[in-house]
Amino acid sequence: MSKTYLEKVYSVKNTEEARQIYDEWAGSYDDELLEQGYATPMRVARALAAQIQNMDKPVLDFGCGTGLSGAALIQNGFTVIDGTDLSAEMLAQAADKGVYRDLWQTHPGAELPFDSGKYTAITASGVIGSGAGPSELLEILMEGLAPRGLLAFSFNDHTLTDPNYMAPLRDWTTDGIASLLFEEHGPHIPGIDLGSTVYVFEKA
Repeated sequence: MSKTYLEKVYSVKNTEEARQIYDEWAGSYDDELLEQGYATPMRVARALAAQIQNMDKPVLDFGCGTGLSGAALIQNGFTVIDGTDLSAEMLAQAADKGVYRDLWQTHPGAELPFDSGKYTAITASGVIGSGAGPSELLEILMEGLAPRGLLAFSFNDHTLTDPNYMAPLRDWTTDGIASLLFEEHGPHIPGIDLGSTVYVFEKA
């Protein structure tokens, strides 16, 4: 029996391979993930909503995929959502949901196409870590935030054991770059018994 995309994605070796898998997966992504109880987008949206005052300011949904994370943000009261993803096919699915003000494709190694400080909140639900984006994205997103801006993201259980991803979080708090406002471990994809920790950091 051939592997499902959900089984394949945690063994990808580079960003280009990930893009190809997500392009192929786009049409069945929502059905497969929701069937497995995908919980992280809603958990990230709720965590951010509990820490933010103005729900009408634009939020960047980084690695928005098919838009499940954007839909979760809307359900939690956010009104202006922009999204970006490396997969053009995923973005096409996201556009059909009608929850985003603006969508664009991210290209590996390219700078973020907006001025630093444009967003006071950025989310990355299931985007950075094993089977997804490299640890360098943490620094890129933190630098892109406005001062006192919030970064809400998740690390799956595989990622929580990888020092390459955990070290930047320790450095942020130790060096005064950001402060940890929220940390909670919970379900990520219950159908495959995989959890995740959701974090909210505030940039100094």
